[in-house]
Amino acid sequence: MKFWNEGKMKIGIKDEHDIKIMREGGKILGVILHKVGEKIEPGITGLELDYYAEQLMRRYGVEPSFKGYHGYPNVLCVNVNEQVVHGIPSKKPLKSGDIVTLDCGIIYEKFHSDAAIAKGVGTISPELIKFLATAEKALKKGIEAARPGVRVRTISAAIQDTIEKNGYSVVRDLIGHGIGHRLHEDPPVPNFRDNDPGPILQPGMTICIEPIFNMGGFRVKTLKDGWTVVTADGSFSVQVEHTILITQKGSEILTKRPSANPGLFA
Repeated sequence: MKFWNEGKMKIGIKDEHDIKIMREGGKILGVILHKVGEKIEPGITGLELDYYAEQLMRRYGVEPSFKGYHGYPNVLCVNVNEQVVHGIPSKKPLKSGDIVTLDCGIIYEKFHSDAAIAKGVGTISPELIKFLATAEKALKKGIEAARPGVRVRTISAAIQDTIEKNGYSVVRDLIGHGIGHRLHEDPPVPNFRDNDPGPILQPGMTICIEPIFNMGGFRVKTLKDGWTVVTADGSFSVQVEHTILITQKGSEILTKRPSANPGLFA
């Protein structure tokens, strides 16, 4: 692996060997999230989803990125309704009408992969269907904007415009990031335009694009557990995420879920 230096940033440029490993790790994470997501239904608890995810990690021979990271206690972050990120899985059953984000990271042959899915529980309102659809669209637009020769701000603008056009608020305190041997690396990948245009994307960079936004205002706060971030106004929040590779011509989703690959890791 080589490094691209821009300002104070030192960004890893993965070689073909690194990319092969990250492709395999990303595929495994996609399968894990897909399988755990299939378990989401009224009555299941966050702790049950977390246990199932950990069993799958053992089955596929990978390690959790999150468990033990700065003391985090679980392999999944399970965020329900107004919970934004870093929700600690609990014994509280999910109920019809909830929305839930599952955020998960794994380590495969010393490289991290990170992804998140958001789903409705049981029957959800038309407003929440639109909310979740906007999340997927914002993620898609961000990934489409990611290509060599453009600055990170191009991704940020695509995500922000998609979210705000639909009447939602982009969270300012939480952003995407580079990824590789460490879970969080350079460059930062905001979901909004700021004063820093960010570095120029180069082939071989791996980044996590993760729109995070609220139905109400953009402000958030952290609960007394020191982890769970919630919306300040109690409105619903959503996060979706993929780890992607910058290629010679565009980008490649490394954590694609197996809906496009039936029977994968059955």
